[in-house]
Formats: sequence, C-alpha cells, structure tokens
Amino acid sequence: MAETSSKEYFMREAIKLSIEKMREGKGGPFGAVVVKDGQIIARGFNNVTSSNDPTAHAEVDAIRKACQALGTFQLTGCELYTSCEPCPMCLGAIYWARPDKVYYGNTKADAAAIGFDDAFIYEELDLPLHSRSLPMEQFLREEALEGFKEWEKHEGKTEY
Repeated sequence: MAETSSKEYFMREAIKLSIEKMREGKGGPFGAVVVKDGQIIARGFNNVTSSNDPTAHAEVDAIRKACQALGTFQLTGCELYTSCEPCPMCLGAIYWARPDKVYYGNTKADAAAIGFDDAFIYEELDLPLHSRSLPMEQFLREEALEGFKEWEKHEGKTEY
C-alpha cells in the first residue's frame, strides 16, 4: 500500500506504533514517525525498558533512524508526528534535528495523568544550578576551554 501524504494517516501511524510496541512489551505507549516528501522515512517507538536506555524515547528513536536513512544530522524538509507532546529531552533533540514542523496527539498533562510526569524537569530548569536536586559543580573550565578554542580555529569543522 502506498503511503499517502495525509496528516491523519501519519498521526495514526505514530499512534499505532505507540500501542503495538507497548503491547509487545517494548516500553511506554509512545510512537513517532518522520515524514519527508509525503513518505514515512523512519518509525520510532519508546523502548526505554526493553533496551535499558533512558534516552530511547519514540522521538529520539525516530530522529536517529531518519538521520541514518537520509545520511545527515538535520531533518530540514521533514515533519515529525508523535503520539504525545515531547518531553524536555525529546524537545531538545527535535530542536537540534531541525524538522520543519511537529504534530503531536496526547498532551504532557495526559502523560502525567498516567504516571509519565516530566513536570519536575521543567521546574528544575527554572531553578538556579545551586538549587537543583541534582548537584552540579563546575571545575577545570580553563582546561575545558582549550577544546572550544581549537574548534573556533578548526578549518575542517562542520557547522551545525
């Protein structure tokens, strides 16, 4: 069956993935597809618990697969359809990947209502570093800056 360019079709594919993979025991009920030129180029699903990888969210999985398929680290010209509003980690990955648009089904409030509550991360981001629940300490900045200084002068760098 040829894939259509219907927004509803793509969102239903993301939703279908979220349900199928959750039923298979892969992870939470989250699915995502990346679309380019009216075709699905990658499908992703939450496989955090089955892969023991806390970064294996549906959007990140789909982005990784799409970038591999396209041979690029950016998804300009693509759209992302995801069964749920992206969490802070996925949102960061989406911004780095630079798709043209994101469509989502469930909201972060819907996710929180079934135990996927990312509100504490949003709250932590608003706090000064010294007030966050995860201690963070800066040290050896001058040594770390050496890599940045070299990057600035590096002629073979790929901008992103």
